[in-house]
Amino acid sequence: MAAGRQAVQLSDAEIADFLASHLKVQVGTLGRDGSPHLTTLYYVLDDHGRIAFWTYASSQKILNLRRDPRIACLVEDGDGYFDLRGVSICGRARLVEDFDEIKAIGTKVASRMAGGIDLGAEGEAIVDGQARKRVGVIVEADKVASWDHSKLTALPGQEKS
Repeated sequence: MAAGRQAVQLSDAEIADFLASHLKVQVGTLGRDGSPHLTTLYYVLDDHGRIAFWTYASSQKILNLRRDPRIACLVEDGDGYFDLRGVSICGRARLVEDFDEIKAIGTKVASRMAGGIDLGAEGEAIVDGQARKRVGVIVEADKVASWDHSKLTALPGQEKS
């Protein structure tokens, strides 16, 4: 099975391209009782290729991360089996509480959500107001797993049906 697993892995460049081409990440944190808390957020990649997002300081995920910084993230797509692709990241969340850094993350997220357009003065004012209520999160990866099932079609005996 290891050969099969390795056959569908994405290269580092493919992972970077995949993460850069998607908008939403599923985020898992640990609740007080150890149960998973899952949510979906819009994200950007920071200058080091790490997933970064912002969220309300009072949100359950931030309360969880203050208690335990372990985090899991999933970016995936595809409908049919041979279309499934994804990147799963397990690691630690670094909370960003500096206003200017939070605002920078929020500006990038808002611009990306708006299709990459310049937010203008009105949009910047909205981000500024939101940044005062939010915390930034940067995901420091410990383990990255990836898959692209379309690569299975290149293996003998694995043709699409």
